[in-house]
Amino acid sequence: MVDYHAANQSYQYGPSSAGNGAGGGGGMGDYMAQEDDWDRDLLLDPAWEKQQRKTFTAWCNSHLRKAGTQIENIDEDFRDGLKLMLLLEVISGERLPKPERGKMRVHKINNVNKALDFIASKGVKLVSIGAEEIVDGNAKMTLGMIWTIILRFAIQDISVEETSAKEGLLLWCQRKTAPYKNVNVQNFHISWKDGLAFNALIHRHRPELIEYDKLRKDDPVTNLNNAFEVAEKYLDIPKMLDAEDIVGTLRPDEKAIMTYVSCFYHAFSGAQKAETAANRICKVLAVNQENEHLMEDYERLASDLLEWIRRTIPWLEDRVPQRTIQEMQQKLEDFRDYRRVHKPPKVQEKCQLEINFNTLQTKLRLSNRPAFMPSEGRMVSDINNGWQHLEQAEKGYEEWLLNEIRRLERLDHLAEKFRQKASIHEAWTDGKEAMLKHRDYETATLSDIKALIRKHEAFESDLAAHQDRVEQIAAIAQELNELDYYDSHNVNTRCQKICDQWDTLGNLTHSRREALEKTEKQLETIDQLHLEYAKRAAPFNNWMESAMEDLQDMFIVHTIEEIEGLISAHDQFKSTLPDADREREAILAIHKEAQRIAESNHIKLSGSNPYTTVTPQIINSKWEKVQQLVPKRDHALMEEQSKQQSNEHLRRQFASQANVVGPWIQTKMEEIGRISIEMNGTLEDQLNHLKQYERSIVDYKPNLDLLEQQHQLIQEALIFDNKHTNYTMEHIRVGWEQLLTTIARTINEVENQILTRDAKGISQEQMQEFRASFNHFDKDHGGALGPEEFKACLISLGYDVENDRQGDAEFNRIMSVVDPNHSGLVTFQAFIDFMSRETTDTDTADQVIASFKVLAGDKNFITAEELRRELPPDQAEYCIARMAPYQGPDAVPGALDYKSFSTALYGESDL
Repeated sequence: MVDYHAANQSYQYGPSSAGNGAGGGGGMGDYMAQEDDWDRDLLLDPAWEKQQRKTFTAWCNSHLRKAGTQIENIDEDFRDGLKLMLLLEVISGERLPKPERGKMRVHKINNVNKALDFIASKGVKLVSIGAEEIVDGNAKMTLGMIWTIILRFAIQDISVEETSAKEGLLLWCQRKTAPYKNVNVQNFHISWKDGLAFNALIHRHRPELIEYDKLRKDDPVTNLNNAFEVAEKYLDIPKMLDAEDIVGTLRPDEKAIMTYVSCFYHAFSGAQKAETAANRICKVLAVNQENEHLMEDYERLASDLLEWIRRTIPWLEDRVPQRTIQEMQQKLEDFRDYRRVHKPPKVQEKCQLEINFNTLQTKLRLSNRPAFMPSEGRMVSDINNGWQHLEQAEKGYEEWLLNEIRRLERLDHLAEKFRQKASIHEAWTDGKEAMLKHRDYETATLSDIKALIRKHEAFESDLAAHQDRVEQIAAIAQELNELDYYDSHNVNTRCQKICDQWDTLGNLTHSRREALEKTEKQLETIDQLHLEYAKRAAPFNNWMESAMEDLQDMFIVHTIEEIEGLISAHDQFKSTLPDADREREAILAIHKEAQRIAESNHIKLSGSNPYTTVTPQIINSKWEKVQQLVPKRDHALMEEQSKQQSNEHLRRQFASQANVVGPWIQTKMEEIGRISIEMNGTLEDQLNHLKQYERSIVDYKPNLDLLEQQHQLIQEALIFDNKHTNYTMEHIRVGWEQLLTTIARTINEVENQILTRDAKGISQEQMQEFRASFNHFDKDHGGALGPEEFKACLISLGYDVENDRQGDAEFNRIMSVVDPNHSGLVTFQAFIDFMSRETTDTDTADQVIASFKVLAGDKNFITAEELRRELPPDQAEYCIARMAPYQGPDAVPGALDYKSFSTALYGESDL
């Protein structure tokens, strides 16, 4: 017998070592030792010897048939050694020494010795088997020798889950027949007597050949013959056993059964290899198809987002001013809708796009594929640049809107002030040119002339008093021009008319004075009281007009301090009213005194005071007007004060909320930074912790919504500054968006680490060790290592990257792997990818090529029919559409090049 226990062990067979062998231990040796008792008597049992003769003869003929010969009697046909040597050449594929063709005994012995030497060279030690016994036709020794050959060349190489030889073959049978009822393979003798196990093996691999459900356990002869006939007809396995011998024997010969079953193993092993190769190709193609789908999704999402940015930026960069505040406020409302409705979904899309890109790159690295390079203009950096341009345009657009509203508000105020002052001035100048051109002094009496002179002096005083108003009108018109007031043309026309009229009045006034002074010597005294009245009434009248103008003047304030300043100025004005009232009474007293003197002296006055047009009725009327305007001004100032107090409340309300939300966002950003660096516990714990953290952040969103509502109230109230807080709504929005993006990116990094760990088989302890090493050299806790920090980290892990030529070259190679974009930084994800590639194995192009070669039957090309037969339909068509025609010298019509296709899967070119 043979002692078979390992590839480097030897085999022993001989009549005195039927069970345990010389080698002892392990594998087939153990099997032999366990069955020593019955196995020693095996070759002496005529029934078993008959089974072995038939089985071994059929097995030998199945191989000799390939050389065009066969044997009839296993005892006699091997005696000259010629067919024995031929058998060994066929089953080993090697050439034996040239046989001796003589008929003498010595020639036969020499030939048999050459065969036995070849068997011994294969690690099989034959005990008590010599060439003489074979030449003499010793049946026991001949059968033992053939069994040794079968063990070595048909059973030794069978290996299933680290078991080999008999154990491996038995395990293979058990696995294949496990799903079948009435089949329980425990050995190679009685477990096969009913024939169901043979039929189950065939049905498992070729179900179309056997109708297993119609077989009956109580009809073993039919079952056995059915299996033997199907195997011989369709599987090219010769009939090595007789059904009647197996059924008629209490315990069928184990060696015969093993020999026959091993033929089934070898017949089906090719199909198993093809199945394994097909599974590997399916796996590779599925990964490639999924990655291509992710790439297409990224390209589409990136294009949509960039197109939206391209359409939005010109709208934000439109700086065409509007003519009215209402039109500009509508623009501001449109901008608010953009901020609230249109932009937030795009922020989410941008964040999701970056997450998808990182996930895709991680999957490509894990599947040993080249990194995904988006098409030109759709890189993540292009999207970030476009987004930065968008936010810059957005910020500038908002500032421009607010400045334009302030400008238009200022313009409306100035335009109204211009119209009021111009109307007052035009009303004052009405008729002044005609008065100055009147030549009444030519026919006047002396007293009239003197009156006219004094009247003219009063007019000059009034004219000088109105000089300030004219200058104010011109200054307002100039400011309206500088602020680009839309109706500047009409303002300039009206202002120019006023200035031209003012110059004319000045010239006319000068001319009239000269005319009056020529005749002044001819005039006598004039009533001093009327003159004094005129001199005092004119300034007082002008003061009242200015007071009325100031009391009706529009005002615009933005702070409580400004309105309180106006109230203080108004109170100060009211404090002057008693003095003004006394001056009014004094002026009226002068007029009364003139009338009293004229009456007492019986002077007939011609009517009104010749020196002024300001009558006591006018003074009293304007004084009453001033008295009426004062409470109205009080009411207007009080309303504005109430408005500014409300605005101050809005400022403080917003500031109170912003001073809580702003620091909260900053604190969360810092906490996320610490979490991403420390990463305590398992990756799943870290992921759960981060997701809980993300939920707590999302739950904080109502506070931000409340702040948005308060900010809207502030903007509707046209409040432009807030001294109670340094936070603006823009700061809060940007911080919130950065917080959401940061926590999403951190979660994505942990998910990618889990994906890497699971795909590469990295343990939690290894992942923690990687994190500890990375954090140790990440001195600034920035989440990335610079080149020198990364080199120090590699040296600490045992990599030879010292500062010499060979070390620098190795370091540069590693840097090209972990930092393909040459950013000068190595992220923790890139560090994990590198370490996992250094410690684990992945599919390679050579492995895929080898798998295709198996499907192609060891050819250098494969056909579409073979792909459709071995692969699922969708993946077969995927390969056919992408494989180039094979150009080799052995090409046939329809031949496809699977080598270039496999190389492209792992290369830089696109399929």
